[in-house]
Amino acid sequence: MKFCTHCGGQVTLTIPAGDNRQRHVCTHCGEIQYQNPKIVTGCIPIWEERLLLCKRAIEPRKGYWTIPAGFLENGESIEQGAARETREEARAEVVDQHLYQIYNIPRIGQVYTLFRGQLRGPEDFGVGEESLEVKLVEEKDIPWNEIAFKVIHCTLLRFLSERRTGDFNFMVDSIH
Repeated sequence: MKFCTHCGGQVTLTIPAGDNRQRHVCTHCGEIQYQNPKIVTGCIPIWEERLLLCKRAIEPRKGYWTIPAGFLENGESIEQGAARETREEARAEVVDQHLYQIYNIPRIGQVYTLFRGQLRGPEDFGVGEESLEVKLVEEKDIPWNEIAFKVIHCTLLRFLSERRTGDFNFMVDSIH
């Protein structure tokens, strides 16, 4: 960061009074430029024994598979964001959403909030603007070597393991 978002003045890295870490502070108006983690929210859409996956049409990891997920927007809850991302990326509606896990990814400043949800129907999906392809897959057909992100890979492995027992548990974890 080079310039203040408040007045346009130059910023410098310093520890503001009463703080404990370096922040970008405007040398002109004194505004502290806080940079906080981004929240990603998404959903594992389920129909019977199949999961809905999307092939990414955008970077990063264009051409790789993921579940519908993206950055939370201002003014929406994490549940609303997960449902919106599912509509945008997979033209799908999910019902009966349950918060499934939170993953902290400190090295890239992101927090993932991921839900489980039921598709309204087996034909209730399509290709959204950020997807090249969308499909319902059985466990044996998951393209493990083409999963876009480690957090999604971990999520799917855990989900499939817990589905076998029918015992889904909320979890908070970190990926380093």
